[in-house]
This record gives sequence, C-alpha cells and structure tokens, in this order.
Amino acid sequence: MGAEHGERSAPRIVEHRVGGPVPPPPDGTVAVLLHGRGSDEQDLQGLARLLPRDWTLVTPRAPHAGAPWGYGPGWAWYRYLAEDRVDRATLEDSLGALGQFLDGLPDLLGGPVERLVLGGFSQGGTTSLAYALGPGRDRVAAVLNFSGFLADGVALPPPAEAPPILWGHGTGDPAIPYALALRARARLREAGIEVRASDHPIGHGIVPAEIEAAVALVEGLDRAGA
Repeated sequence: MGAEHGERSAPRIVEHRVGGPVPPPPDGTVAVLLHGRGSDEQDLQGLARLLPRDWTLVTPRAPHAGAPWGYGPGWAWYRYLAEDRVDRATLEDSLGALGQFLDGLPDLLGGPVERLVLGGFSQGGTTSLAYALGPGRDRVAAVLNFSGFLADGVALPPPAEAPPILWGHGTGDPAIPYALALRARARLREAGIEVRASDHPIGHGIVPAEIEAAVALVEGLDRAGA
C-alpha cells in the first residue's frame, strides 16, 4: 500500500550543518551532535570553537516538526510524555532517520568516517543514548550526553558492546532534573557500562568544562587502544 492510500511515510533528516575539516583527516573524529527540543541544526555549531581543530562537527535537524506538540517553530526528536518517558513510536522514527543519516556520512563528507562520536543536548542527548546503546552500538565510539536522560524502556547492551558515555548535567536543571541523571547513571554503571560525569551548578545548558571532559574522553580512546 502506498502513501497515497494512507500509509505514513517515515520521517527523514533533510537538513544539516557541517563545521571543521571536510573531508575528515585520516584517523580523524567526526562528532554528530543533536540539538534540543524546539531548536534546529544551527544551534550546536557554536560548540565548534571548543572542539579540537581536526574534529569535523555535523549537526543534523531533527525529523519531527515541534509545533504540533507545542514546542514552537523548531524541531524535535520525539514527543515527550513525563519524567523519563517518551512516545516510543516518535523516538523510533528518529532513530531510524538518524541511522540513515549516519549511513550517508562518508558521501556527505567526501571521505571515510574513521571514528564517529554521537551526542547532543537535552532531547538530542536522550536520542543519542537510545541510538548508541541500541541500533548504533557497533558504530559509535563514544556518547556525549549533555542534559539528556535515559529514556524508559531503552534496553542496555552487554558492557563489551556499549560505548563509553560522557554525561554532563546541571545540578540545578529545571527541565531535566539532576535526579534523573543520577538514577540513570546508577543503572548504567550497575550494568557495567562506563559513564563519566561532568556536573556543574547550572540550569539547563552546557558549560565549556563539559566539552573539555568530552574531548578528554574521546582523545583517551587512542591511549586506551594503544
């Protein structure tokens, strides 16, 4: 049955921004960072100045329009319900669209992606965790979660299959409470998954120290594998 007969077409990622070297240098890092609810692909490009100069930064636009869910004129990765619960179908749509987008990175960037780092802010962090611990765990070298949460229902892989996680969070976050971060980190660590914390006395945002901690985690992968 085609879309003209009522079948819903799957959302796609159609817009993005790229900063840093293109194509990526040999053995270079490609960081794909996902924006938060109601924002767009331009938002996290401002972090490029805090990243190593040999990193390529890719920021895609979420596939769901935010307005129908009351999120303003921007875009969203899923429909939020409450606490750590999301509308699973909308998240799964985004995970599928994200996987397709990542499949196309070599063509988009004009060269191979030797090391892929996935992360994001708020909804973007939540989506990054769900993808990297699920369908993308064999392709993501590290996860950078800034002020997101671990969505209820995300199954955890065996420790050997999970990428390391940098989790930055504001202790005074009014949007995604710090308590959710503590609860999720405890669950991840109990499962044997590596989680590094970078907490700061801020609200819902990112400070340079979190980016420094994220870079240290990723750069340390080389030393760990030596």
